[in-house]
Amino acid sequence: MPSTTNHWSLLYPQADQQRHAVALTQAMQRVCASGSYILGAEVEAFESEFASYLGNNQVVGVASGTDAIELILRALGIGAGSKVAVPSFAPSAVAAGVARSGAEPEFADIEPGTFTLCPEALDALLCSPRGRGVKAAVVVHLYGHPADWESLQRVADEHGIVLLEDCAQAHGALWHGRPVGTLGRAAAFSFYPTKNLAALGDAGAVATNDAALAERVREIRQYGWKQRYVSDRAGVNSRLDELQAAVLRVKLGALNESVLQRRRLAAKYDARLVGNRMVTAPMVRGGCEHAYHQYVVRTKRRDALMQHLQGAGIPVAVHYPVPLHRQQAFGGNNEILLESDRASVAVLSLPMHPYLSEEAVDAVFESLNLFDHEGS
Repeated sequence: MPSTTNHWSLLYPQADQQRHAVALTQAMQRVCASGSYILGAEVEAFESEFASYLGNNQVVGVASGTDAIELILRALGIGAGSKVAVPSFAPSAVAAGVARSGAEPEFADIEPGTFTLCPEALDALLCSPRGRGVKAAVVVHLYGHPADWESLQRVADEHGIVLLEDCAQAHGALWHGRPVGTLGRAAAFSFYPTKNLAALGDAGAVATNDAALAERVREIRQYGWKQRYVSDRAGVNSRLDELQAAVLRVKLGALNESVLQRRRLAAKYDARLVGNRMVTAPMVRGGCEHAYHQYVVRTKRRDALMQHLQGAGIPVAVHYPVPLHRQQAFGGNNEILLESDRASVAVLSLPMHPYLSEEAVDAVFESLNLFDHEGS
């Protein structure tokens, strides 16, 4: 992977476009020359290639990861009058996708170590009055760490609900050797430009082994058509376009390599954080392989540390500052979901992408150590 003496001048996703510049130009020229720009040969080829990568039978390209959640729920008949369980510490896009289906999101707490949906919290929700009407749960593999699937599936089976995956941040992650996106009834993927597998704009996909479900998603993504101009069901316009599909086909071949590089950088971060008094490194559950879309640490002095690192020119960020159950758009209540609330004031994302140099990681730790000593 390329490096630079100015550690932060080569940023993701621009570096990714530079790496693939020739192939991307050829792919886009191919699409422009084809005269086919919506749901054509490039989309069909990407759907087939991504299905092969995952080991799923079906992939359906859609316009975004948020749309993918909405379309899965619509295709399952989960909408108005139903509820869907969602981890509270997650991107707002997850709850937005649920709400757009007509269903109501109900929030459950997370595990403190992995930031993923807590099986015990899901069980408690489903046993409570709030759990009445919950038909499904969207399991978010947050930051690229696989959720505790076996335990969550056990809870889902006991309560008779459907488990769905949000893999928007987890391309390349593995749960006991199985790619995420192959574990639940269906999975939503995002290919937003900053994702591990990134388009040049909004793009998404639904992955499933349920052929009938996939066919319903295909109909819904294009006005509910089975044949052109004839809508057999209520649908929307959520089509993956040919240009984005062509871009994704170029980048798919490099996905495993880029995820391995993210893991190498994460290992370097982990090693440097041993013994650090201010910062706790992310954990990885046994049997799981993290995709490290983000490298997220915990610290009791988050805001001060973030200001210190940003002052040193280091691009850090907070993913995410307000749990979903406290956001006005989703009801904004005073319910206490302890681990979600704790995470929101403690997490900090350190620089992470496959083009980051090891020298850049060293620079982060020089600044961390300076903060540690100043705080002594």
